[in-house]
Amino acid sequence: MALISARTIITSLSFFHLTLGFFFLTSPVSLADQSLVYVVGDAMGMPTTPGFDVPSPALAFLAVILAFMGISDIATLSLPEEAGMVHYWGTQAPVRVLLSMVSVFYTFFFSESRWHGKKPRAYSSHPTYAQTGFAGDLLKNRVFFTFMFLEMVSWFWLWVTLREEHTEVLRRKARRRSQSYN
Repeated sequence: MALISARTIITSLSFFHLTLGFFFLTSPVSLADQSLVYVVGDAMGMPTTPGFDVPSPALAFLAVILAFMGISDIATLSLPEEAGMVHYWGTQAPVRVLLSMVSVFYTFFFSESRWHGKKPRAYSSHPTYAQTGFAGDLLKNRVFFTFMFLEMVSWFWLWVTLREEHTEVLRRKARRRSQSYN
């Protein structure tokens, strides 16, 4: 049995997404100035970005997407235990781990500081960094890297917890089924 249940992890992730959505909508600079973002970004050589200084239409769009994710993930907790924990989250967790991992690896391995040995700088002081023409280059920053790293770790933790709880959920279902036949 896991120390923290999968249901608790899902609820925490949902509220994390709702909270991030709120801050991306109201004060994105407060997220970019977090010490965790600074420490993780600096340790991994990620550049800072001035794009989080003021709210923008793109950040508002991101806020709504994160809020939708949080609300829909909370709504899935009302599903029956077998349908929700075994079937839905049993497929969602590995997919989200994979997508988060791909994003983390892309951000880390294809950032300019990895290949050129340069110190991370803001986009505004290093204009050649974001001028490759590919919008994905704008994802190579501390905020995105830290967010995707936390997502990867959290979804992996949920996936492992779901695997531990899987047999217990099926055992309870079999017990209920055998009691209904008697």
